[in-house]
Amino acid sequence: MSDTTHLALPYLEAAQAQKHVTMNEALRRLDAVVQLAVKSRVLATPPGSPAEGDRYIVAADATDAWADAENVVAVWSDGAWIMLTPVTGWRAFDEDADEFVTFNGVGWVSEPGGSSVASAHGAAINFHVLEGDHIFTSGATNETSFVLPDRAIVLGVTGRVLTALSGATTWSVGVAADGGRYGSGIGVSEGSTVLGPSGPVTYWADTPLLLTAAGSDFTGGVARLAVHYVTLTGPGV
Repeated sequence: MSDTTHLALPYLEAAQAQKHVTMNEALRRLDAVVQLAVKSRVLATPPGSPAEGDRYIVAADATDAWADAENVVAVWSDGAWIMLTPVTGWRAFDEDADEFVTFNGVGWVSEPGGSSVASAHGAAINFHVLEGDHIFTSGATNETSFVLPDRAIVLGVTGRVLTALSGATTWSVGVAADGGRYGSGIGVSEGSTVLGPSGPVTYWADTPLLLTAAGSDFTGGVARLAVHYVTLTGPGV
């Protein structure tokens, strides 16, 4: 059975039995590739609990089910990984890095735009803001579910208390290595703000923000936090 040239979609054959199997496979691949948006392109090992339809661009030195699949688009479908090999010109939105990337035949490169400055061969400095709401749980510290991305050059963290924090009298924003790096003595009332320039500091692994209570433990509240950071992209060929 032959496939289409660019997306390797299987053709229906004349008088073929079970035509729906072939058609469903083609639709599955189209669903994965059209309007392509990936969760991340920095993982080398498959995530432990992917959701149906999750897509990733496989990083270098990949292992397990992604072994030898660098730059391939891995799609979790029906309990298994479908591996789609890109060709020059494929475009994807990297949700983790908040940027569009293009496959140039060798690797995925950031697209220049309003948040990037790039060379003729794709080397770029890319500016990002990653924002998330954190619901405080009981304890002396909380970690955010969103992280400072691997290799991010973080300029600072800003934020605002959306719902007054209970328990603590003040709080700090930082990371495990420095609990107050991005601010301390922050107010707990609704509308209190975080303005924490620091660094720049480079992180060499995905790193959650650490929120530390002062006066007493956290018991509740909501804050919106934004990480302001820069990433670097190397040139293509």
